[in-house]
Amino acid sequence: MSTQTTAAPALRLYDSAARAVVPLAPTVTPGTVAIYLCGATVQGSPHIGHMRSAIVFDVLRRWLERCGQRVRLIRNVTDIDDKILAKSAAADPPEPWWAWAQRHEREFDAAYRALGVTAPTYEPRATGHIPEMLDLVGRLLDAGHAYRGESGNVYFDVASLADYGSLTHQRLEDLATTEDETQIDQAVEADKRDPRDFALWKAAKPAEPADAAWDAPWGRGRPGWHLECSAMSRRYLGETFDIHGGGIDLRFPHHENEQAQSHGAGWGFARHWVHNAWVTVKGEKMSKSLGNSLTVAELLRVYDPAVLRLALGTVHYRSTVEFSEETLADAAALWERLSGAVVRAREAVDGAGGADGADGAGPDGAGPGAAGAVDAPAEAVRARALPAEYVAAMNDDLGLAGAMAVVHATLKRLNTELAAPTPDAGAVAGAALDLRAQLDVLGLDPLARPWRARVLGVGPDGSAAAATAALDRLVSDLLDERAAARAARDWARADALRERLAAAGVVVEDGASGARWHLA
Repeated sequence: MSTQTTAAPALRLYDSAARAVVPLAPTVTPGTVAIYLCGATVQGSPHIGHMRSAIVFDVLRRWLERCGQRVRLIRNVTDIDDKILAKSAAADPPEPWWAWAQRHEREFDAAYRALGVTAPTYEPRATGHIPEMLDLVGRLLDAGHAYRGESGNVYFDVASLADYGSLTHQRLEDLATTEDETQIDQAVEADKRDPRDFALWKAAKPAEPADAAWDAPWGRGRPGWHLECSAMSRRYLGETFDIHGGGIDLRFPHHENEQAQSHGAGWGFARHWVHNAWVTVKGEKMSKSLGNSLTVAELLRVYDPAVLRLALGTVHYRSTVEFSEETLADAAALWERLSGAVVRAREAVDGAGGADGADGAGPDGAGPGAAGAVDAPAEAVRARALPAEYVAAMNDDLGLAGAMAVVHATLKRLNTELAAPTPDAGAVAGAALDLRAQLDVLGLDPLARPWRARVLGVGPDGSAAAATAALDRLVSDLLDERAAARAARDWARADALRERLAAAGVVVEDGASGARWHLA
């Protein structure tokens, strides 16, 4: 499957508005897929629930690009919000709201990079797009879909829009409110004509920081939660674009209200809506309010980031991920099998020395300057044909169960080739490259960034670190001693040496070509 084709995508996705799996094609611009993804409200540290959405849409992007599409992905940052103002003021000591937001934005960026999430085309901040939001409010006022409150607030008149509720299939008469509970201030918003109307512009409050407000024709204030996404999606993707994505908890009221704003302005907005399911802990949705959120930083102190990505990113996006120690243990075992097989193939075919750089010829560090047969650069990996079963599974609503079945079959083929008395280099390299190509779509190619250095045990500058080289010599000496003990049938001595290595965090694997080691 060539990465050069510009044919219409064959992908079918579950559209939350249509409540059915529908073709993505035709796209608004042939050969390009425009995606708007609701990003972080940077009120606190990122947890794995946030990362689930980022990884889901990273896999979608990778698959579309693998199929020859250009992807324009916008992921916003909400850096002004009721929660940001409240939490920054309540900190001990209190922090400026903008400093609070920036600190947590940087934490999100670090988490995305640690988990191998490709950077979006653009990542606009809400505070950088106040003019676009003011323009949208003006449009809605002129169109009769919005009105000014007595205190300088501006509200969207939900009864004025005939298709309000069409995204979530709700009737307006069945709704008590169209606001998130955390966004409602009954005392300030008493000037609503209808309790179901939602805020477009919130009048400045005396108790809030003076720099958390902007001048507007209807009074100084700040944008409502929903306004930024309508304004920024139009700014970067146009009035109509292909996919709007986010977590399923954003469907109502956030996405319903975004759609209402954009439709009220006369824009087509999103042609398709794609939502990922929750991450749960003991059956409950992960959230800060429940106190069961697991921050990425906490988890990365214990687990390999590739294991976290595998646990979150190889479950179908519309299925809930039940996060537990068992889930992580299963993911760790699978990652060890996948990465270990690729490394063994690299050693068998490209030589033990190989090309141990962490960077190399590929733009994402997926290969050496003088590429080996297994340690090929990213372009070669991505040019490799994918099995028809894999392609069919991914084109069917990103069917990861079917895709992973192919991955497991390829892993089995690679291990069979490696276990041969005299492994055939061509067959080993072919199976390893097939496995890398399939994992690359999932963002889990062991020889690509950010996994490569950790998998190969090399320094971040691409050369073997002195400490790694010293460790290799020490471990190799013990393995030689163990091999001598096994040859002498001194099993107790051999086992004791293996246990000594295990206690130091070194895992020993015996194979037909001898013992190899890696860090646990």
